[in-house]
Amino acid sequence: MSVLGSRVEDVVEGAVEQDGGVLGRSFRALSVGIVSVVFLIAFEATAVGTAMPVAARELDGVAQYAFAFSGFFTTSLFGMVLAGQWADRRGPLAALTTGIGAFAAGLVIAGTAGTMWVFILGRAVQGLGGGLVIVALYVVVGRAYPERLRPAIMAAFAAGWVVPSIVGPLASGAVTEQLGWRWVFLGIPVLVVFPLALALPQIRRRASGPVDADAAAAPLDRRRIRLALGIALGAGLVQYAAQDPRPLSLIPGAAGAALLVPAVLGLLPRGTYRAARGLPSVVLLRGVCAGSFVAAESFVPLMLVTQRGLSPTLAGLSLAAGGGTWALGSWLQSRPRLAPYRERLMTAGMVLVVAALLSAPSVLLHSVPAWIVAVVWAFGCLGMGLVISSTSVLLLRLSAPEEAGANSAALQISDALSNALLLAAAGAAFAALGGGTSATSAATSAHPAAFAVVFLSMAVVALAGVWVTTRCGSGERVRRAAPEGS
Repeated sequence: MSVLGSRVEDVVEGAVEQDGGVLGRSFRALSVGIVSVVFLIAFEATAVGTAMPVAARELDGVAQYAFAFSGFFTTSLFGMVLAGQWADRRGPLAALTTGIGAFAAGLVIAGTAGTMWVFILGRAVQGLGGGLVIVALYVVVGRAYPERLRPAIMAAFAAGWVVPSIVGPLASGAVTEQLGWRWVFLGIPVLVVFPLALALPQIRRRASGPVDADAAAAPLDRRRIRLALGIALGAGLVQYAAQDPRPLSLIPGAAGAALLVPAVLGLLPRGTYRAARGLPSVVLLRGVCAGSFVAAESFVPLMLVTQRGLSPTLAGLSLAAGGGTWALGSWLQSRPRLAPYRERLMTAGMVLVVAALLSAPSVLLHSVPAWIVAVVWAFGCLGMGLVISSTSVLLLRLSAPEEAGANSAALQISDALSNALLLAAAGAAFAALGGGTSATSAATSAHPAAFAVVFLSMAVVALAGVWVTTRCGSGERVRRAAPEGS
């Protein structure tokens, strides 16, 4: 903890360099406010991940376990496109406040759910709010901070995950065991008041309104909204088909693919699918990195609970150190001296992610100590910190101010879509290989191979990301993220 503490202090000290930095007098209130928003999202993510196996059991929904995660990412796709349009034309303030409200409402729905499908509905409402919030925050960073301070604020975002990653699983496990899993969801919405009160006045002053009058007068791009609906509905249908082993499920699967392909081509930068240099590869890398890691991480607590008999608290704590090492990786990429080597840092980060995904299923062997997962996952999170923060910095560098919302939406769409699709694929493989069709069978007879295939297949995806990192380091700033279909 002393080393971790010193690293967090370094983030803070680095932040106050040059013109007061992100924690100087002129930026302090804004920085603390938006980092508090990130803190809340981080706390929810770590706490909910710990409580999820218990919630799935009690609602008899282990067979739909992956939907509880992928449902969040699916609806966030629509929220991201809407937020990009909204922020570029009207400023990020309204999108941010609406998103936080929807996020809190989703928590309440999930916390009061009587069935697994209502629970998944709550997660979907959360996802809509989360999509609005994350894109709005990126636009705030792009408008309110000079380019030299953006790596520091991204590092501060990552540092905002440190305390939740340590305290969140422990608190969530204790609440789940003593009061019930519902209170993990119902206790979070009351915390939204502080960041709203602190950040919104500063956002209104520094980053509200359109970049120019023409943007303010322009209506929302209806084509992009239709594509956003298509990508969300298509992802949902593909996920549903992936969870249903019957041949009849091929029909919604084909319909989902038919909606997804043109929507993805229309919303992501031209050349994304072939890793064209510059912005397209940055967007692709974000999806490959985040999707492979998050899909595997979703099964870590379930694997430890069902295969090694750990309590929800201990299973959640296996992910705790990752928040600190993720922040450390983000801090490293923010160092000015390392900026010329950003591409190499991202390559090293993806190698660490691959190594973690390959090593984690070793815990399925009972001769391997269960704490090995915590160690390898900490190294994987270090790699994630290097890659995720770097893609955010590169995206803003390659985006004109009036296109920051659209390009940030493209980055987040790549992130969320890959999460949703890879979670669907992982969930389908998990169910097909004996992951269980009920709470009882999953808890007692889930085949270890079901978990092994999930982690090893995600490692293959992450390995492709190692190559994509070599394509991100060039490319000029663009006025518009030209879509594939244009």
